[in-house]
Amino acid sequence: MKIALSLAEPVDRISFSQIRKAFDSMNMEVMILKERDYSQSEDLDIIMVLGGDRGILDYFHRVVTNSVPVLGLYESEATGFLAQLDIRYLDSALSQIKTGDYQVDDVFRLAVKVDGREVEPVLNDVAVFPSKSAMLMEHVLKIDGRDVWHDSSDGIIVSTPTGSTAYSMSAGGPMVLEKSRVFVVVSVNSVDNTRRPLVVPYDTSLQVSDVTSRYHCEVVLDGGSRIAIKKTLECHKHEFPARLVRLSRDFSATSMLAKKVKLAEDLLSMPPSAKLVLKTLEYEGALSQKDLSKRTMLPERTVRLSLSHLLTSGFVNRKTSLRDARQKIYELRI
Repeated sequence: MKIALSLAEPVDRISFSQIRKAFDSMNMEVMILKERDYSQSEDLDIIMVLGGDRGILDYFHRVVTNSVPVLGLYESEATGFLAQLDIRYLDSALSQIKTGDYQVDDVFRLAVKVDGREVEPVLNDVAVFPSKSAMLMEHVLKIDGRDVWHDSSDGIIVSTPTGSTAYSMSAGGPMVLEKSRVFVVVSVNSVDNTRRPLVVPYDTSLQVSDVTSRYHCEVVLDGGSRIAIKKTLECHKHEFPARLVRLSRDFSATSMLAKKVKLAEDLLSMPPSAKLVLKTLEYEGALSQKDLSKRTMLPERTVRLSLSHLLTSGFVNRKTSLRDARQKIYELRI
């Protein structure tokens, strides 16, 4: 069996040591796969991607053709939804893999075009928002070329079933089982309260056109990379699905939903200031405490307490700024 470890991002030395030790204990070899080698990985049986859910999402942004089955690894303090395996339990997982005791699920992705230019495919969702939060955005939604609505809202999210329990759910969208052949469209905080989330067959073509706002608007891919948009977003089912390794027979879409429901319950009990900070990080990306105070217009003490709550609850990561080692940056824990 040929297994590779993806090193798209720098790997913590301790984590890498744990992985090596686990493979050695099972008398198994692992090759190191760098981004430039992704197109030459067809002869592999499994690719292990370290970096939690963000690592999985980034991997499938880079792989635009057929993929080798992928197993996502995460470290204990991270939240794993797409990434199934905590590296502490890699030994037992390798034992299952060695005997073929696993399955591979194919989940569809969205192909995305921005102003006619094809960009990275998404596994969870693609969204359009004004570059500055709390600003309305006008848009026209078309499905298979037909107008569905002309709306004014905070933005719009198009989600796969895999992503329906991520950003889409927090904006009021439905939970959809992962193997459903649909995707979800959510207008975020529309000024028209009749605008309800749409569930659309996955073989349709969707277009968000005539995008306008007081500030320039951006397309957000899987909550990560951002691309300026002038007029039009187009998306449809991508030709090649994401192939995800499932280790446990009990691991299913319903257990994933149970995990997400618990997350939603935590959000309901969250202080309003913490919700605002969380939403700001969703819209704006990683920010310092000072930047968060400016964006939310909350006192710095309130922002500090909100961040403390979010860190304790596991919604947010804290890391050192690359520009200034004295400064801490906060970002959503995907």
